[in-house]
Amino acid sequence: MSSKQGRKWLRQTFPPMLAAGAVAFALCGAARAEEAAGSPAGIANTAQVPQVQAGAPNVVLVLLDDVSFGATSTFGGPAITPALESLARDGLRYNRFHTTAICSPTRASLLSGRNAHAINMGAVMNVADSRPGYIGMQARDASTIAEILRQSGYHTAAFGKWHQTPEWEVSQAGPFDRWPTRQGFEKFYGFMGGETNQFEPSLFDGTTRIVRPAGNAYHLTEDLADQAIGWTRAQTSLTPDKPFFVYFAPGATHAPLQVPKDWIERYRGQFDGGWDKMREQILARQKKLGVVPANTVLTPRPDGMPEWNSLSGDEQKLAARLMETYAAYLAHTDFQIGRLVQSLKESGQYDNTLFIYIVGDNGGSAEGGAAGSLNFMGTLQGIPEKQADMLARMDDIGDSHSYAQYSAGWAWALNSPFQWMKTVASHLGGTRNPMVVSWPKRITDKGGVRSQFGHVNDITPTILEAAGLPAPAQLNGIAQRKMDGTSLVYSFADPKAPERHTTQYFEVFSNRAIYHDGWMASAFHGRRPWIFQTSSDETSPDDDRWELYDLRKDFSQSNDLAAKEPQRLEAMKALFMEQAAANQVLPLKGPVLGLPGLPNLSGKRTEFSFYPGLVGVPESSGPKMANRSWSIRAAVDVPPSGARGVIAAIGGSDAGWSLYLDGDGKPRFTYKLFDMKTVDLAAGNALPAGKSMLEVDFDYDGGGYAKGGTLKFSLNGKPVGAERLPMSPPGFFSIIETFDVGIDTGSSAAHYPDNAAVGYPFEHGQIERVDIKLR
Repeated sequence: MSSKQGRKWLRQTFPPMLAAGAVAFALCGAARAEEAAGSPAGIANTAQVPQVQAGAPNVVLVLLDDVSFGATSTFGGPAITPALESLARDGLRYNRFHTTAICSPTRASLLSGRNAHAINMGAVMNVADSRPGYIGMQARDASTIAEILRQSGYHTAAFGKWHQTPEWEVSQAGPFDRWPTRQGFEKFYGFMGGETNQFEPSLFDGTTRIVRPAGNAYHLTEDLADQAIGWTRAQTSLTPDKPFFVYFAPGATHAPLQVPKDWIERYRGQFDGGWDKMREQILARQKKLGVVPANTVLTPRPDGMPEWNSLSGDEQKLAARLMETYAAYLAHTDFQIGRLVQSLKESGQYDNTLFIYIVGDNGGSAEGGAAGSLNFMGTLQGIPEKQADMLARMDDIGDSHSYAQYSAGWAWALNSPFQWMKTVASHLGGTRNPMVVSWPKRITDKGGVRSQFGHVNDITPTILEAAGLPAPAQLNGIAQRKMDGTSLVYSFADPKAPERHTTQYFEVFSNRAIYHDGWMASAFHGRRPWIFQTSSDETSPDDDRWELYDLRKDFSQSNDLAAKEPQRLEAMKALFMEQAAANQVLPLKGPVLGLPGLPNLSGKRTEFSFYPGLVGVPESSGPKMANRSWSIRAAVDVPPSGARGVIAAIGGSDAGWSLYLDGDGKPRFTYKLFDMKTVDLAAGNALPAGKSMLEVDFDYDGGGYAKGGTLKFSLNGKPVGAERLPMSPPGFFSIIETFDVGIDTGSSAAHYPDNAAVGYPFEHGQIERVDIKLR
C-alpha cells in the first residue's frame, strides 16, 4: 500500500481526529524508513524483499581491531579471554579464517560479502586514492548485510568503529549516504574514523556529533557494551518476535592502547621474558589446544626485527610495560563482550543467536615501531621520541594522556606461528585471524575446530543462509552485484566437509597473494611495517619475488616451494593477475598520501570563517595548516561577569592546539607537538568585558616538510607571548580528532579545569567568529 493509499484508508476507517494522528505517525515512520534505506523507494522495496520467517536467529557480529592470531588465550595467547572461550565451548573455533590485512577493506568486505577492491574499498580510508578500486566510495550495487536484514524484518544496530565513509563526507555537511544509518543500520553509536581515544572518544550518535557521557570512570568499550545491551533489551521487550542484528566493533585493540590501570596490573611482570620466548610459548599452547596441527613450525624472524636479548635493560622494561597494557586492553574488551553475551542469556535470546566473534580485522600492528611508542601518531610520521622521556612517562602508559602502541616485536610474536603482520597481505601474519561461531540451537559439535578456508566475504552469505534469506538480486531499485563469499553454514555440522571457498586474492600496499585449492603464492613488496617510509622509497611491484606454499601440509607458511614448483608458481601468478584485473586491484601502488583526484572540503582555499556550533570537522577536511605559515583570528564578546571555555580547537591528546579561556577567564593558546614539545601561551589577566580579538600567528621556517617556526599570541593587537617550535607535523596531528568551534569534542591537546564539563564548552560569552588564514 502506498502512503497515499494509506491516508485514504485511514480517512475512511477512523474518525477525523484519530485519522490525523495516525497519518502523522505513519508518515513519520515512513520518513524514518526512507532515510534508513537511502532511497525514497525504501518502503516499496521492503515488500519486494523476502521476509524473515518465524524462528530466524538473532545475529551478533563482533569484530575486534588489530589482533593477532595468537593473542587470545582461546588460541594459545597470553591475554585471558573467558568470553571468547565460553563461546568456543558452545560453538566452533575456525583456524583458517582470513581478513584482508587492513581495516577498512576488511570491514567493507565483511558487511557486503564482496571483495573489497571490487566495490571500490581496497584501501584504508585515510590513504584512499583516485584508482577505482581504492577510491573509498562503496559501490551501490553491493548493499550491506544490515540493509538486507533491515528490509527483511530485522532490527539493526552498529556500535563502535565504522571507518567506511570517505573523510570528506564525515562532517556536518554530509552527504550521509555512506554513514551507518544510511547503510542499513537503524541505530549507530560509535566513531567514524580508524581509531579514537578510549577515554575521550570522537563519538557520534547517528549522524550527530556528541560528547561522551560524564564521569571520571568512563571507558569507550564499556560504554559501547552498555549501549548494545540496552538496545537489544529494548528490541526484545517491545518486539519479541522480531529478530535483531548487532554489529559490535570496538576500537580495541587498535592504538592508542588505553585501559583502566587495575587491568594493566593483572599482567605485571608477565612479559619480562620477551617476545622470542613468548612466541615459542604461544605455539606450544596452540598445539595443546588443537588450533594448529602438531607438526606446525615457527616461521623465521623477519630481517630487521631485533632479538629481545639485543635490547638494553631500559628498552626491555619499556617494551614489557607496553605489552602488559596491550594484553590488559584485549582482556578488558573481551570482558565487555562477555557482558553482552550474559545479557542475551538473561533475556532468553542466547540459544537462538548466531554469535560470530572475529578476533581482529588484520594481524597485529607494527605501527609503534621497533621500540614501541607513547605517541605513535608522531612516530608514524617520523617524529622521534627520546627513550629517556618515554621511560619517565612509563606510569602514563594506558591512560588518557598517552597515545601508546606496543613494540613491533610483540606484533610479530603474537602472530605466532606465521610470518609478518598487519598490512602484509602476502602472508598469513597479516591475513589470518581467529574466529569463533556459536549458535546453540543449531551447532551441535560444541567445542569443535574447523579448518576449511574462510574469508571475511563469507560472513554475509553465512548470515543470510542462517536467516533463511536469499541474496537479493535487486535492492532499493539497484541490481546487486553477485557476492564473492561462500556461506560457511555447511561447515557447522561436518568438520571434514570439503571447503567451498577455493580461490581468493589478497592485496594491500602491493603486498599480494593468491590462494587456490590449498596453495598460496605470495609476493612481499619490501616495506617493513615498523619502519617509517615515504612514497619516494617505492620500488616497482615487478621487482618483487614470489614465494609458493602448500598450505595443506604447511600450516604456518614456512616452506617456500617456489624453486621446486616453478610451473605451479607461474600458474598461480597468472591466476592472481586474472583475479586482480577482475576486482579492480590494478594498477598496484604502495601507500601514498594525498594522491590527486579525490574531493576535499577545504579545496585550495586559504581563508576560512567558522562560527559557533561547527563541530566534528575531520582534520583532513579542514584548513591545511601543515608545512606553512598561518594565522587565527577569533572575535569574542565577554560580559562583565567573565567567560570560560574553548573558542576553537583541533587535534587531541596526541597532538593539536586549543585556543580557550581558562577557569579564571584568561586567554590561552596551547600547542602540543606530540611528545616533543608543548607550548602554552597565556595572558596575565582575564579577558576584559566587551569585544576582543584573540590572534595566533605561526611563522613557518619554510624550506620543506616538518620545519620549525615561531608561535605568537596577541590580544587586541598587543603581544601576549611567543615561543619557537623545533619542528611541526609533516602531515597531521591525528587521523580521528577534529576541528571544533565553541567546544572540544574528543580528547584535548590542552589541560582544561578539573571541574570543566566534558568538552569544556564556551560559556557566558559569545564567539562571533573564528577566521583562519593560510600563508
